[in-house]
Amino acid sequence: MPRRDSPPGTTFPALVDERDFDVGPESRTRSGGDEGTGGPQAETRVAVLGTGRMGAAIAQRLKAGGFQVSVWDRTKAKAEALNIGRVADSPADATRKADVVISMVTGPQAVREVYFGPEGVFEAAANKTIIEMSTAGPGVALELAHAAALNGARLIEAPVMGSVPAVLSGSLVILAGAAVAEDLEAARPVLQRLGEVHHVGGLGSAPVLKLIVNSLLAIVSAAAAELMAAGTRLGLDREQVFWALTRIAPGFKVREAGFVRNVHEPTLFAMRDMLKDLDLGLSLYGRASGSDSTSPLTSLTRELFARVASQAPGLDLSAIVNAYSTDLPLERQQKEVA
Repeated sequence: MPRRDSPPGTTFPALVDERDFDVGPESRTRSGGDEGTGGPQAETRVAVLGTGRMGAAIAQRLKAGGFQVSVWDRTKAKAEALNIGRVADSPADATRKADVVISMVTGPQAVREVYFGPEGVFEAAANKTIIEMSTAGPGVALELAHAAALNGARLIEAPVMGSVPAVLSGSLVILAGAAVAEDLEAARPVLQRLGEVHHVGGLGSAPVLKLIVNSLLAIVSAAAAELMAAGTRLGLDREQVFWALTRIAPGFKVREAGFVRNVHEPTLFAMRDMLKDLDLGLSLYGRASGSDSTSPLTSLTRELFARVASQAPGLDLSAIVNAYSTDLPLERQQKEVA
């Protein structure tokens, strides 16, 4: 198989042993806007692996931008329902007929299955550009980096800040890591269709930063839920409390229905996914080389999310308000605004 030797620019943080603030239009780059269906992108074949909420939105955004898009999902009917282009039979099948391969799946094990499993990506990855966008942590990223070098593929780590609305508007913030700058440049036209590309550093750096970002989102969400409860117990109007909090953290405006009216669907970022990210982050922080510090705030936040996720794993992370609720049972979700 072709081999790409890992260049000196490849970095793996010493702390490696082996969905998310919504971003507004002000973060959009020129290339992330609606540039139509003409141009070089019409010649670029992109395979999107994983057609959940984020993967489906990515495929739709790229298709609208003129890229030749094919899709794969382990539940084939889900991929077919998109009606967006060719539906591949396997990750390897998708990879063989693509120039660029994007994966957006649920976590480390799903990433391993897509890349290393039977008919996985690395069976057909030679000379391909691979963009791994899942939030799966730096451990699996290191595994992918070694395999990409062995198989002659260009690997870009590209976890994102933002959820489905940011994808569809082309205003994601993409945290990109690559072994060498040339690898990132090969992926840039595709990534810029999705949003702003921020080069974090070498391979292994972007997944670490993404877990830090999601830990902050969880901590701030839990703090907002706690203070919403405190304010209402003290007689303040719930909407007024939320208004004041969003002056400090404007990103919460997209979750007004959840924080104010206890409506946590449609889901932008599921409770179970945030719990997974907190577990990945805490495992990472605890292994930080030479660190005597702990992460008590993140640990406590993880306990709160675990309590709510055990009963409502599929609801949006705004359901963290139920950790402080005394009058609304968790299973009851208000469907209409009075």
